[in-house]
Amino acid sequence: MEAVLPQIKPKRKWKKRALWIGAILVFLLLAVWLAGTIYLNRLLPQTEGEISLPGLTERVTVTRDASGVPHIKANNEHDLYLAQGYIQAQDRLFQMDLSRRQASGQLSEVIGDKVLNNDKFFLTLGLRRAAEASYDQYTDSGKATLDYFAEGVNLYMEQVRENGKWPIEFTLLSYEPEPWTPVDSLTIGKYMAFDLGGNWESQAFRQYLLENFPEDKAYDLFPDYPKGSPYIIGKESLDIDKSFANAVIPHEYNGSNNWVVSGSKTKSGKPLLADDPHLGLATPSVWYQMHLENPNVNVSGVIFAGVPGIILGHNETIAWGVTNTGPDVQDLYIEKRNPANAAEFSYQDKWEAAEIIKEPIKVKDGKTIDYEVMVTRHGPVISEFAGKSGKDTVLALRWTALDPSAELEAILNMNKAGNWAEFEQALLKFETPAQNFVFASSDGTIAYKANGSIPIRKKGDSLLPVPGWTDEYEWTGFIPFDELPKVVNPAEGFISTANNKVISDEYPYHISNDWAQPYRQMRIQEVLQTNNKLTAKDMQNLQMDKKNLQGKEFAPQLVQVLNGSVKKEDQQVLDILDKWDFIDSEDQAAPLVFNLWMQNIAEVLFVKQIPEETLALFQGKRQAVDELLRRALGGNEGPWMKDNGGLEKVLSESFQKTVTNIKEMQGSDPADWQWGDYHQLSFSHPLSSVSPLNYLFNKEGSIPVGGSNVTVQAAAFKSDGIVNHGGSWRFVIDIENMKQAYHLVGPGQSGNVKSKWYHDQMTSWAKGKYHVTQLEKVNGKVLTLTPAGED
Repeated sequence: MEAVLPQIKPKRKWKKRALWIGAILVFLLLAVWLAGTIYLNRLLPQTEGEISLPGLTERVTVTRDASGVPHIKANNEHDLYLAQGYIQAQDRLFQMDLSRRQASGQLSEVIGDKVLNNDKFFLTLGLRRAAEASYDQYTDSGKATLDYFAEGVNLYMEQVRENGKWPIEFTLLSYEPEPWTPVDSLTIGKYMAFDLGGNWESQAFRQYLLENFPEDKAYDLFPDYPKGSPYIIGKESLDIDKSFANAVIPHEYNGSNNWVVSGSKTKSGKPLLADDPHLGLATPSVWYQMHLENPNVNVSGVIFAGVPGIILGHNETIAWGVTNTGPDVQDLYIEKRNPANAAEFSYQDKWEAAEIIKEPIKVKDGKTIDYEVMVTRHGPVISEFAGKSGKDTVLALRWTALDPSAELEAILNMNKAGNWAEFEQALLKFETPAQNFVFASSDGTIAYKANGSIPIRKKGDSLLPVPGWTDEYEWTGFIPFDELPKVVNPAEGFISTANNKVISDEYPYHISNDWAQPYRQMRIQEVLQTNNKLTAKDMQNLQMDKKNLQGKEFAPQLVQVLNGSVKKEDQQVLDILDKWDFIDSEDQAAPLVFNLWMQNIAEVLFVKQIPEETLALFQGKRQAVDELLRRALGGNEGPWMKDNGGLEKVLSESFQKTVTNIKEMQGSDPADWQWGDYHQLSFSHPLSSVSPLNYLFNKEGSIPVGGSNVTVQAAAFKSDGIVNHGGSWRFVIDIENMKQAYHLVGPGQSGNVKSKWYHDQMTSWAKGKYHVTQLEKVNGKVLTLTPAGED
């Protein structure tokens, strides 16, 4: 034993040491966690008690209800909008600063050269220049509101600058924000016009098709086969696939659902209104919910962080919501450059000098870049930022959002409207982005209007880029306000929109070549047509509806084509689809198979022949695939199907790819597959892409969720299954009681990571659990803002 003992004692000693080291490490981690928690808690804004604010004329009360919604009550407009700016900054200051930087092309200054191309793109577009030009379009009252709001934001920043309680993101990025200005708010408004998309990408893509494929194959992917031959420039003139390699493309699914039901179809006998705008799902939400009250206005709803007023919601007598109309409000003009002077372009047989705008870009830890933007008579040259697009030709963008406009004025007037006539009058100044407004009022009126500046073209229909050296393709004006699509109190008893085609073929003006897939609108109408005595709860259920009508149309036909021809072990997968109830439930396998199969069909058809960066310009890809399938299933295989071996081969190849992908993710037994194991909701913070910050900012992780990109419960997803796009705000109101409404703002109200309102609505978003927001008798924490010097 004596020979053994010397070997045993050291082991026991090292075990004790290991235990001590482990305990010390655990203690240190707990200490770091505790210190971090204390530090982050210290950064939370004051939400109760009193705060003295210079500039206030009278006391303002701010009551935050159980969902973190601030109810601001003031005695005058100055104090109301000053307080709105102050409170928004309390909860969303970093988001506000990031938003204005993104839209202004100023991210490189705080992030570095990795976002340089992003800045170049937005500087080229000129959203901030358009915002600056728009300021003079506002009345003195509108300008005053912008000033009051900016004053409130700056008061909060001054306080934080003194006490050092900057949101943690500023500390991590090592900078402090500049003072807020009215133009910052207008720039964020212009960015939302960008985010709601346009049609230049589709024009560029169709131009690429005509330059690189036979005519019949190119036209096979056009929204409609053109009646006449569109203008085509030479193949050597433009290099579309390279010119737009660094373009920032808005999300393909930017759209929305809204509907309004008359009292003849409701249990209460009063109208019901529902709205859920589809935008990116992130932390914090693009929307900030508020209630604003003074003697002239009592309005509740949501606004973009950084902007005053309420853009969507209700007051004491009316309610309204929007979806994206998606009109063709952009044109690409092909400009002929002067070979002897790169800053001149041909127009009507004369050389015209373009405007050269210097836009220096400050780069964190780098040198300032001397960047220049070139603007022709038609707009900024957007192909230049990615390199030369051709020897003598470039593309310039004409876009309504780059014109001076006064949308905020419209919003402030909408907030005070008391009936349809006043609301429609307010819409006169809401020019961009063009939106489908639905409306309901306490007098029983329901209405709809597709509102905004929609151009009338002298020639052409916005399918392709057009010559810029002649006046043949100029805009001659806009669809007259009184002739925009409108419906008031229809006999059907309801109005609904879901980015679908909103006009008949007899409508005298061109609005768009591309409309969303019709499935959401079909499902909404299916429910509203067949039901009476509807309630607010029915409207919530419809917003959460997961019925997949695309699956109902295609799944049985796809199964029929492949039945009996697949491997024996894969026949079970087809059998699952064959028995599907067409509900995109998170606990079913069929939605997983169908949704990935549809994606893979597009990949088999296009990926081998179209470069990835060019395919990103194809905004109507899913609509096109639907149409290619319809034709092929009807016995009319087009060139894309034929060139890939025919319908059965395309379906077989894409099906096998789908099954292989799912087996790699979820195992070989289809009985174990679930849509929700792949399709997961995650409201990601912009800094969470840097590990380990994801553990701080995305602390709830991801959760299974149903729906898809074609269901009323919109839940579009990335290639890894993460749901990043959908109903960013859900809203339902029964006009019988205008004092309250039902809301969902995922993931929560606050952008402060330690706030209890940071991710408290994330599970609610997935499950459809709404909160009620009141216009009166509000309970919650009360913060009183007092004029400086008041006892």
